Amino acid sequence: MKAIDNRSGVPGTGGIWQRPDSLWEATAPPPPDLPVLKDSVEADLLVIGGGFTGLSAALHAAESGKRAVVLEASEIGRGASGRNNGQVIPTLTRPDPEDLVARFGPERGERFVALIRDSAETLFALIRRLGIDCAAEQTGWVQPVHSPGRIAIAERRAAQWGRRGAPVELLDRAAVSALLGTDAYHGGWMNRSGGHINPLALARGLAGKAVEAGASVFVNSPVLSVERRGDRWVARTPDGTVTAHALVLGTNGYAAAVFPEIRTEVVPVLSWQMATQPLDEAQRRSILPGRQAMSDTHGDLRFMRWTADHRLVSGGALLFPIDGADRLRRIVGLRLASMFPTLRGLRFDHVWNGRIAMTTDYTPRVHQLGPNAFTWAGCNGRGVALSVSLGRELACAALGRDPAELALPLTEPRPLPFNDLLQRIGPFKLLQYRWNDIQEI
Repeated sequence: MKAIDNRSGVPGTGGIWQRPDSLWEATAPPPPDLPVLKDSVEADLLVIGGGFTGLSAALHAAESGKRAVVLEASEIGRGASGRNNGQVIPTLTRPDPEDLVARFGPERGERFVALIRDSAETLFALIRRLGIDCAAEQTGWVQPVHSPGRIAIAERRAAQWGRRGAPVELLDRAAVSALLGTDAYHGGWMNRSGGHINPLALARGLAGKAVEAGASVFVNSPVLSVERRGDRWVARTPDGTVTAHALVLGTNGYAAAVFPEIRTEVVPVLSWQMATQPLDEAQRRSILPGRQAMSDTHGDLRFMRWTADHRLVSGGALLFPIDGADRLRRIVGLRLASMFPTLRGLRFDHVWNGRIAMTTDYTPRVHQLGPNAFTWAGCNGRGVALSVSLGRELACAALGRDPAELALPLTEPRPLPFNDLLQRIGPFKLLQYRWNDIQEI
């Protein structure tokens, strides 16, 4: 994610990062007291990136008795891990199980499908086991269908995930109306293992638990270079070095300085999040009364979930970020009021943004970077549950387990030609999404 200029709510161009005006910044427990790397240290596993992937990798490595070191360029959860909507969704955005099996083969594909299927339960079980304070609610995730022509999406996904043991249910129009409190949708499907969390609180909690397990986590320690020396990986920061047998790169779209081929195979897309004022009890009883996470079948996505302090967190996308915060307040406010008339005149207390890493086919990329070195990129808006599970798998692979036994659909990096141009024209993809939404494509 790029820097945020809080005065305008758009990506800043200066070199100083300012905290986003996010609800998570206002409500998450404080981060653990973490040092800057000022020395040369050795480790079994070097982890670059203090987001969900990197912290999960370090935690699982430390719990298995390995010496893990995390290098974070800024603060824990500064990027996508600390700014997303907090929905815990055990699916990918577009590809369904049979798509993944067709792409990666019956063995690797089904292992990856199983990882995705279990990813929400894996995350919530980890939160419960470690006692992480992150407002976790495993209330389920529902995907309502916004037009009759897309009922087939819900039918296909419920059937494919159901055959693989996921706790899913196909919903008719009446069932969706009861779940959401609106008649705006034509049906849908639900996965009961999903839910939502405070993502910044989760990132900070994972960092603290990783340290308790024996990992070392360093902040404000950007990696300037990574190289292979003999049978070791060596990372250099402004004030220190880490030498390790194995490496996990957990930077997603931020790998420009050390692994540009990873950064340039994804397209960063600006995503806006916003939190309402706290809503009264009558509104809470009538809108998403079961407190599920919800994101629908629009390409120009509609999504929302409750928070612990009774706010709805929603958001949207814009072609142009100019005056984005004020424009989104109007656009999303009208959308919510059209579905829930009691929300007319709704006030949004927080509006913030950040960038998510997208791939052209909406499928994550998982790579081996060299001996005992692994990474992945391309969350495509499904990073919360997926990152934690993949972080565990990447740590296992880096520390010597045969990748063929793990849920890692490895491919070679394929940087996108004209990536800089794609980033500039990426927002115009929203026009296609809106057209497809109308045409039911």
